[in-house]
Amino acid sequence: MKKLVLSTTMLAALSLTGCASTGTGATSNSGNAIGTANEIGMNVFKAAIDNQCRSQIEKQNAWRIASVAMTETQQETIKSNVCGCVSEQAPQQVSLVELGNAAIDPSYRTQLVTRVVAKSLQSCYASFMK
Repeated sequence: MKKLVLSTTMLAALSLTGCASTGTGATSNSGNAIGTANEIGMNVFKAAIDNQCRSQIEKQNAWRIASVAMTETQQETIKSNVCGCVSEQAPQQVSLVELGNAAIDPSYRTQLVTRVVAKSLQSCYASFMK
């Protein structure tokens, strides 16, 4: 959780740096700063999605039953594949405004991550269990 807070703080700092740029090269520099901040924010968001996904998988009855017959390596492979799918679908399910709100408000971030994982976990899980 501390890493998430630190990353969010860095995102906010980078965003503010982009806004504070002045001079003839300000447009180019602020565009780069905003692009970098957006990329960092998305990486933080994807990491939160991956963590929530893994937690949700372990809570599902189907996973508990299926995982009994799997090795630790097989379980990790499936979790990585499914949660990778969920993390890749995440950007299509949120707007920049939602990401901005998530960067500022930890409770909103938790709700957003939970909503995104719930939307895509079942479809990704089903695609890998076929």
